[in-house]
Amino acid sequence: MITGPPHLQDSPASATRWRQALLALSSPLLIGLALVHGLAGDWVQSLPALTIGLGLLIYSWIARRRRRGELLRALRLKRNP
Repeated sequence: MITGPPHLQDSPASATRWRQALLALSSPLLIGLALVHGLAGDWVQSLPALTIGLGLLIYSWIARRRRRGELLRALRLKRNP
């Protein structure tokens, strides 16, 4: 289990924010790792990290657009009942 710094372990909300921040950084870090590893000449071995990193970025982009669309629809319905 991933735990945050000791001063954040008291509050469950702080721990959740810590995990969300770590997950948000995971896809750029995976892409960076793949690029650094690929520059060393092992492009085949860097493909899984690159694929997973890009997949996470694309998935988060789609999920964000979907949430924003749902929020916009809810606001429009609330304004025009």
